[in-house]
Amino acid sequence: MVLELTEQDQRLSLDTAAARRLATTTKTSPQMQEISPRWLLRMLPWVDVPGGVYRVNRRLTYAVGGGRVSFAHTGARVRVVPPSLTELPLLRGLDDDRVLDTLARLFEQREFAPGGTIARAGRPADELLLVVRGKVRKVQQGPYGDRVVLGALAGGDHAGADRPDEGGTWDYTLEAGTACTVLALPRQELHALTTQSPALAAQLERHRARLAAPRNKWGEAAIVTAAGHRGEPVLPGTFADYDPGPREYALSVSQTVLRVHTRVADLYSAPKDQTEEQLGLTIEAVRESQERELVSNRDFGLLHNADPAQRIQPRTGPPGPDDLDELLCRRKRSRFFLAHPRAIAAFHRQCSAQGVYPDSAEIEGRRVTAWRGVPLLPCDKIPVSREGTSSILVLRTGEKDSGVVGLYQRGVPGEREPGLGVKFTGIDAKAVSSYLVSAYYSVAILVPDALGVLENVEVAR
Repeated sequence: MVLELTEQDQRLSLDTAAARRLATTTKTSPQMQEISPRWLLRMLPWVDVPGGVYRVNRRLTYAVGGGRVSFAHTGARVRVVPPSLTELPLLRGLDDDRVLDTLARLFEQREFAPGGTIARAGRPADELLLVVRGKVRKVQQGPYGDRVVLGALAGGDHAGADRPDEGGTWDYTLEAGTACTVLALPRQELHALTTQSPALAAQLERHRARLAAPRNKWGEAAIVTAAGHRGEPVLPGTFADYDPGPREYALSVSQTVLRVHTRVADLYSAPKDQTEEQLGLTIEAVRESQERELVSNRDFGLLHNADPAQRIQPRTGPPGPDDLDELLCRRKRSRFFLAHPRAIAAFHRQCSAQGVYPDSAEIEGRRVTAWRGVPLLPCDKIPVSREGTSSILVLRTGEKDSGVVGLYQRGVPGEREPGLGVKFTGIDAKAVSSYLVSAYYSVAILVPDALGVLENVEVAR
């Protein structure tokens, strides 16, 4: 009789399955997919705010409006939201609701096909125009007879709303780049309403005074100087006036309460400390929330606090080299761009289509895309709309350069990282220990041209 030996009987040494019963595995710390590079938090210079409030003092600026108006839709019918009319230079500061309601009803809705002319250069500028939807190009004839695109208007933008009186002509042609809806208000009806409303008449007079006040090209109250003179003329007297109502930024907060059962912390903290691992993941999530707020918070976030004059539209749709050049030429000492990764990919596609190759730069040992020597950094906190559009930001940073600065407070109770503290809040009746994790922060734009935004760039094409 022949005996057949099994594989186990033939084995000459201990197999791995048995060996693992006496061995411990090599394990990683808990991983999470939410962690991003958080370039904004790393690139911003941070200012310690011991009092919790940061006041930005500026030179007096004669504000003349320039914000964006809002619209209400009823089917195909569009009506401007009356209170938002105060964003127009002519009506900035007007607080008469009846006048605003009347003006809102006087606007006439018009539809334009792509390529249609909305206003023509050299014709009387006898209307106030509001762009409801679509893209409107500002076109002018160049000095050599060629066609020059000065810029673009999008939903909420306006044209012809800076002149208080009738007369004058359009300096450029307004052309529909896409199908557009526009609301128009004849100036004749606007001035006819002043005979019925002393408040509106006074408002237009205030606007004339603002336009007549001496100012520099940035709208700041002028500091008068003399130059190029000879002899002993009487020199002008002057002073630098300050903004009487400077903006104050109070620190915001991202918080959560981490709960860890004491049995888990006591029995299962070797070789990894369970409490520390839980805190590490929680702190990462709080920091992600912090960057998201710095970008999108409606009170202090960068997207919502960019000056209207520093918001531009792309020339064709996707972000191209010309668009980023336009962002750069509107400010000095730009430190970095910030864009969603899909927007960066769209920019690369436009560069490839035009036969242009972007630069690269090294930051913290990493190679990143750059344009004109300015790094183009990814930030997935910048939203991408359902229509496939996003924004690209460019920042000048630092107090010394009157740029954008991050705000935080050092020495908060239980500080783990600058501006972030962890406080043990006790153990409840179920033997669950709690830890309060708090990050205090904000962001301030010291002067308007420190931040620029390229809006409505197509990332899906």
